[in-house]
Amino acid sequence: MNIEIWSVGKENEPFIEDGLQYFFQKTRPYNPVSLVVLQAPKKAATTDIERTKSMEEEMILKKLNANQYLVLLDERGKPLNSVQWSQQFQWCMNQGTKTLVILIGGAFGVTDAVKKRANQCWSLSNLVFPHQLVRLIVAEQVYRSFSILNNSPYHHI
Repeated sequence: MNIEIWSVGKENEPFIEDGLQYFFQKTRPYNPVSLVVLQAPKKAATTDIERTKSMEEEMILKKLNANQYLVLLDERGKPLNSVQWSQQFQWCMNQGTKTLVILIGGAFGVTDAVKKRANQCWSLSNLVFPHQLVRLIVAEQVYRSFSILNNSPYHHI
């Protein structure tokens, strides 16, 4: 199963990129993981929140294939601990999922159409984090999940 972390926003700061590459390299023996940064069109930089979300929706849904399994990260999503993340990954692999997409929406969230397309909706925390930091947290949790599934000592249960 391929895992793609999609994030609406700008390119990574160097320290975030270093951290992402660190976790992607550690996850590689278990499972391929990559980051896809979806840069909103310049004209989306507006004070019209609904227009911005609509443009991001179009970009997300156009890129998403029908056979990709979409997990939306949203503050109102289902809170999962690390073991539950690993169980969800195992479930997806058991179902024959070819590509799992974990979506980090834009600064204003996502539209109802994107929410409806999502196969699952998870929450990372009740806290609010900057998007680039969320990318790093997700990369670490993906590595932790596969460490759990493979009985690696990284995660102490």
